[in-house]
Amino acid sequence: MTCKKAQGFLGHLDTTVTETVDAAKVRYDERDALTLLSGIEKLIAAKGKKIEVFDLKHDRPTDETLLARLMGPTGNLRAPTARIGKVLMVGFSEDAYRQILG
Repeated sequence: MTCKKAQGFLGHLDTTVTETVDAAKVRYDERDALTLLSGIEKLIAAKGKKIEVFDLKHDRPTDETLLARLMGPTGNLRAPTARIGKVLMVGFSEDAYRQILG
């Protein structure tokens, strides 16, 4: 459901998506999820109306804290997940996407 919201939102902004991975076909476990953080300076995790921002460059939390935001109840990476420059966005928040994309 949130993946469709993200796709619809990005489609209205004339944003170029360079890679799309179908979360139903490609699974990311905890190790894979942590690997996605390589080169990332900020993690934004949205769940419902709650948005958490983590500064990975200057104040990186523990892997356990990060995994609690990255992983879904099935043990796979939460969708949608988007890498925008040096920011990784997990979950969907229209306000957060607007801030990141300017």
